[in-house]
Amino acid sequence: MQKPKRILILGPESTGKSTLAAALAAYFQEPWVPEVAREYLEKLARTYAYEDLLQIGKQQMQLEDELAGGAKSYLFCDTDLRVIQVWSQHRYGKVDPWVLEEIARRTYDLILLCATDLPWQADPFREHPELEMRQQFFEVYQQLTEASGFPCILVSGDTAQRLNTAIQAVGSLKKE
Repeated sequence: MQKPKRILILGPESTGKSTLAAALAAYFQEPWVPEVAREYLEKLARTYAYEDLLQIGKQQMQLEDELAGGAKSYLFCDTDLRVIQVWSQHRYGKVDPWVLEEIARRTYDLILLCATDLPWQADPFREHPELEMRQQFFEVYQQLTEASGFPCILVSGDTAQRLNTAIQAVGSLKKE
């Protein structure tokens, strides 16, 4: 059986990643991997700690692998361990070695990098509403994307424009 193409949707907070992942999944009638961090943090009765990031990352990768089994052609991933890497480095000045090893081991067929041109939407789990800070995070994600060596497309504009750009990029992936 052919492995599905994994499409990673990456970017700072409030850049439309979840919306895009869900829309792509609906369009292509394929599964998408929601962000585990939100559910994890909702259940946490305290502020998250360094150790929580590793648990979130492991759960995210476990869910991604489980959902890949039900995908025919594509699996849309609303985030990956790069988010854990960026938050861990930003907040704690360190990253668990497992996270870095797993990033190096995993592959994606395409990264859709979400620009910061959507308006901020307040959310109890979002920490940086300032456009300047979101842009700094975007630049970090852009550097990590370039370093990955995976094909990457920048998605920007309103929700419809982002979806159209993403559909074209996904549709252009070569069938193996």
